[in-house]
Amino acid sequence: MDIAFSAEDLAFRDEVRAFIAEAFDDSMRAHLEQSKNGHVDHEGQIRWLKRLNDRGWIAPDWPVEYGGTGWNDAQKYIFNMEMALAGAPATSNMGLRMCAPVIMAFGSDEQKKQHLPKILSSDVWWCQGYSEPGSGSDLASLSMKAVRDGDDYVLNGSKIWTTYAQYADWMFCLVRTNQEERPQRGISFLLLDMKTPGITIRPLPTLDGPPDGEQEINQVFFEDVRVPVANRIGEEGQGWTYAKYLLQFERGNAYAPGLTNMLDKVKKIAATELSDGGEPLIKDIDFRRKLAEMQIKVDALNATELKVFAGRAAGAAMGPVSSMLKLEGSQAQQQITELALEAVGIFAAPFVEDTWAHLRGDRNEPRAGPDYAAPTAPTYFNYRKTSIYAGSNEIQHNIMAKMILGI
Repeated sequence: MDIAFSAEDLAFRDEVRAFIAEAFDDSMRAHLEQSKNGHVDHEGQIRWLKRLNDRGWIAPDWPVEYGGTGWNDAQKYIFNMEMALAGAPATSNMGLRMCAPVIMAFGSDEQKKQHLPKILSSDVWWCQGYSEPGSGSDLASLSMKAVRDGDDYVLNGSKIWTTYAQYADWMFCLVRTNQEERPQRGISFLLLDMKTPGITIRPLPTLDGPPDGEQEINQVFFEDVRVPVANRIGEEGQGWTYAKYLLQFERGNAYAPGLTNMLDKVKKIAATELSDGGEPLIKDIDFRRKLAEMQIKVDALNATELKVFAGRAAGAAMGPVSSMLKLEGSQAQQQITELALEAVGIFAAPFVEDTWAHLRGDRNEPRAGPDYAAPTAPTYFNYRKTSIYAGSNEIQHNIMAKMILGI
């Protein structure tokens, strides 16, 4: 891929920067500066996505016929990099990035007409129903039953670690429709309305908190929930195939732009905080070595991603390479949050709950430490999950060994 940008590419870069300067408002910036996971609150996410949709930029990877941008490789790279460097909110969610590609590839015409426009407009919010208690990375062992009863499936069981289920209008869900087939063959892929009777959502408190400010994950229980057979994607028993297709999009993200922004923040902190010797931490030889090693990893990942995504543009499937990107990207995320925690030092102790209280105006007394310190520990705790979700990194090693190395 040639990344020597043309005059047209540079003009597009300026256009993206102008959009960010106008659309990325002060309230979003304030929230993101204190975010543990790089997201604004739900209301802010909807506002941001609608602004992107109004500009026609919400779905760079969608086909033009469904509302995609039609951008070339360089434009996609520029867009993602400028968004990341500006610290702008994420440009996609589970509906846009994961569910929509499955509907496009395997859904019926009726399902495409029903769901794709509302996903594009952000009028409908989606969550993912994959993991269960005891069935995480070993997804083929899932046990939530979907028993056929006329024109409906009747669902009983639960899903866990369900991100933002409390806001979701719909869920894309893997269920077991056949107990007799081998595990992978007995799974089907359903779309279900979260307002259906029999669904209960319970929050799962986590170490990164706060329970009242940014509740993220939940467990969802299903008791005799009736879902129309017409809501099934593709054929019964083929859900495993569709799920693997979806996971290419969940795992095959571009990590390097976001990692660049994360590492830049650590450098700024290290230029402010003092080492034990009394000088800025950025001058400490050992810490500078860690920063340099991390910069090399990010640059190498960026070069790899450019190569992979250029191949996709030429028609190559993502395939098992997505496991490599997920593995390296998630490890780098964790390593950078560890560097941030080291750089902040004792100022990581004031917890982010205090920050939300100050932002809401509940407290007027001064807060200990600089503004960048409060989310550092919650971010560190939150990013412990990156090596688990979308298939644990141990699973990614197995996939690469089998599918890439042939061993």
